[in-house]
Amino acid sequence: MTTKASTTKRRSRAKTAVTSKLNGNPVKLEIQNLPIGKIKADPEQPRKTFDEKHLEQLSESIKWHGVLQPITVRKSGKDFIIVMGERRFRASKMANKTTIPCIVRDYENNEILEVQIIENLQRQDVEPTEEAESIAYLSERYAPTEIAKRLGRTDNFIRQRLKLAGLIDGFKHFVRNGEMTISLGVGVALFAPEEQLMMLETMGDDFNAHQVNRMIKDQTYDLEKASFDVSDKKLVPKAGSCVECPFNAANQGNLFGEGKMVCTKSACFETKKSKSFLNLIEKSKKENVLLIPEIRQYWADDENNQLIISQLENNGLKVYLLDDVEIIENPIKPTIEAIKKEYQHYDYSEDELNGELKEAIEDYNKELEAYNSAKENGFADGIVFHPETYQNKEVFVKVIEKSKDKSTEYSAPLANRKMADCTPEEQIIKINEREIRKKHIENNRQFEEVVQMIRETKYIDTKKTLSTDEMVAFSISLFENNVDYMSQQKYFSKFLGDTSKMTKVEMVENFKKKFKKEIFHKLIRYMLTKQVHFGESNHVNNLTNISFYNSMQGYYKSKIADIEKNYAEKRNKREARLKERIAILEKKIQELND
Repeated sequence: MTTKASTTKRRSRAKTAVTSKLNGNPVKLEIQNLPIGKIKADPEQPRKTFDEKHLEQLSESIKWHGVLQPITVRKSGKDFIIVMGERRFRASKMANKTTIPCIVRDYENNEILEVQIIENLQRQDVEPTEEAESIAYLSERYAPTEIAKRLGRTDNFIRQRLKLAGLIDGFKHFVRNGEMTISLGVGVALFAPEEQLMMLETMGDDFNAHQVNRMIKDQTYDLEKASFDVSDKKLVPKAGSCVECPFNAANQGNLFGEGKMVCTKSACFETKKSKSFLNLIEKSKKENVLLIPEIRQYWADDENNQLIISQLENNGLKVYLLDDVEIIENPIKPTIEAIKKEYQHYDYSEDELNGELKEAIEDYNKELEAYNSAKENGFADGIVFHPETYQNKEVFVKVIEKSKDKSTEYSAPLANRKMADCTPEEQIIKINEREIRKKHIENNRQFEEVVQMIRETKYIDTKKTLSTDEMVAFSISLFENNVDYMSQQKYFSKFLGDTSKMTKVEMVENFKKKFKKEIFHKLIRYMLTKQVHFGESNHVNNLTNISFYNSMQGYYKSKIADIEKNYAEKRNKREARLKERIAILEKKIQELND
């Protein structure tokens, strides 16, 4: 039997008054338990994705505890449209609830979407491309800094999401399914939609992060390495200064991090680069400065280098290559920091490093003397430039005088002679040598690309046990990069076997056949003894040293104890003497005070 009291109590739960604020003023809002059947999702709701697993978890919570926070709805004819809380609404339906607590509010039409967007963006699990589209909508009304304040985000985060909103749908799909990282998506979004479409079509059906990274790299330019002054507004007047350009990634919210200046408009960059080269040629002609391309004779037949040489000749300049001149550059004074970096893989003491610095300074002083007296010794002003980037530096140049005696010329090393001065047999040798060099360069580039591709995969997170090949690779890497020559002879003389008649590949295969974990352990133990730190950062306050010290206890506990005991005895004697001295001083102070 239902009592009057229980009915009154149930009715009191149907409508509950709460106080909220609207435009800074308190407003009374009523919470009503509305039938779920009368509530509809908003078709214009910007949120499109819902995590089913999380919905199920919320549904279980609602079964036991109910909806703890009411949803917000607006009246629409006989029904109600959800403004905020569609996730709670969906979970309640899954929990087979017939009613749901709601706050009914009136909104202006242009206010509803903004409220929904801000409410969605304040969640933790927003899908990044939806988030980007929502922020792009808000950017039509507010500046990025204002959006950042409203959402409690950084300015840089908002700018990154605004850029991500510019991704075409084909790439957004890869971000949504987790194949494409947000940072890579931002990198692609730097380009116009038609350029993105070309990148998408080039890649094919399957997503390839390495290929996309390479395409971005091929179409972006590091302005810090530009051959021209990036602040020059007059180089190409229509383009203006790169520093202020909207196609400079640094002006798009530091999308590459650390404010790095990266040009994303290849046509403009190439135009400025070409104009800077023409200006360099004009400077050479006007100021009578020798313009030297960084091209050796053996590489002069390269197609790109031939274009550079032709361009110099067409502008009336006599072309001198690096083989034709002697160059003196302004030397850089060495520092101990530079020496330490240069010899970082050597087991050098502080005295040895200072010795290297002393020698480097002596060489620097000689080079500086030569630089300061260059003009007295027949050198002229010159500019050396890179044939691809056009980066250049001012130097002193002297043209090497060629001997008129042909017999002397032909006795010069083959590598130093021009192709035209060689016999047919010698030309064949030079052509073959060039091809070998080209293959070396191509092999290096291919290897670099393979390594870069692997770095972009999840190889490091692989949970498989290390293979023998991996342990071999690590062992050889340790040996080559961390073991100095004397230690190689002392500890690892048989490491690679007799290498006198082996190629590099054969040496690796030979080691792999003879590989034993004992060698791997020996290398690790060698590294443990070399990686410790001396000085202020000792074994009591450095993780590397603490772990090394502890690990050695298992091998040399008694010897370590003897050393510790020796130091403890010295320390105790010293402290005893100090106590005696302090006691005498305290006695004198007492006497003076008396």
